[in-house]
Amino acid sequence: MSQRALWSLLVAIAVAIVLLIVRHDEGTIAGLAEQDFGSLAYKLALLVAVGSVVLVMFRHRLAQAVTAALLWVVIGLALVFAYTYRVELHELSDRVLGEFIPGRPVSHGRTVEIARGHAGEFQVATQVNGTRVPMVLDTGASAVVLTQDAAKAAGLPLEMLAYTVNIETANGRARAAAVTLDRLGVGTIVEHAVPALIAQPGQLKTSLLGMSFLNRLESYSVTSDRVVLRARGG
Repeated sequence: MSQRALWSLLVAIAVAIVLLIVRHDEGTIAGLAEQDFGSLAYKLALLVAVGSVVLVMFRHRLAQAVTAALLWVVIGLALVFAYTYRVELHELSDRVLGEFIPGRPVSHGRTVEIARGHAGEFQVATQVNGTRVPMVLDTGASAVVLTQDAAKAAGLPLEMLAYTVNIETANGRARAAAVTLDRLGVGTIVEHAVPALIAQPGQLKTSLLGMSFLNRLESYSVTSDRVVLRARGG
C-alpha cells in the first residue's frame, strides 16, 4: 500500500464520518442505511489500520508480507470449508475408518454399516452397558452370547449366575447363564433390556451378536463385503 493510497483511504474515511454526523437524522447515506454505512466506515478504518501496521512491519519485505497474507487467506478458507461441510466430512472419515478398522460401525442416522473383516467374519464393536465389547455377528445364534471376560467388563454379576442353558459352540455343547443386558449398542443403534447368555469359563473365545439383538431391528442384511443394520423408527 503506497503512502498516497493510504492518505486517500484516510480522507475517504474522514468524509464518511463527517457524512455520518451531518446526515444523522436522514436515515440513509449514499443509498445505505445509517447503521450499514457506519459499519462499512468502521471496517474500512480497521482495514487501513491493519494495512498500515503490515506496511510498517514489512516495508522492506513486501514479498514476505504478501506470502504471509495469502497463507492466512488459504487457512481461513480451509476453516470455512471444513465448518460448512463438517457433517459430510465426518461421514466420510467414518466410512474411511470403517474400511480400515475391522468392526468399526459407520452410522447414518438409524442405519449402521459394518465392513467384513480380513478374517472373513463380521467383527462388530458393540457397547454393552457402556463398555466396549468386540463381538462377531452370528445369525445362527439364537441370542447374544458373552464370554466371561466380556461379562465381567460389562459389570454383570458373575458370582450370581446359574449355568442352566444348553448351547452349541465351536467347541461342542456347553452351558450358559441367562441374563438381561441394560443396553446394547452398535453405532447409533441402541437397544435396552436385551436377553443374552453368558458362556461358562473357557467355552467361548469371542462374544456373539445373535438374534436376540438382530430381531429387534427393523431390518438387517448381509452381503459379501458388509452388513447393514437398520433400527426401528422412533
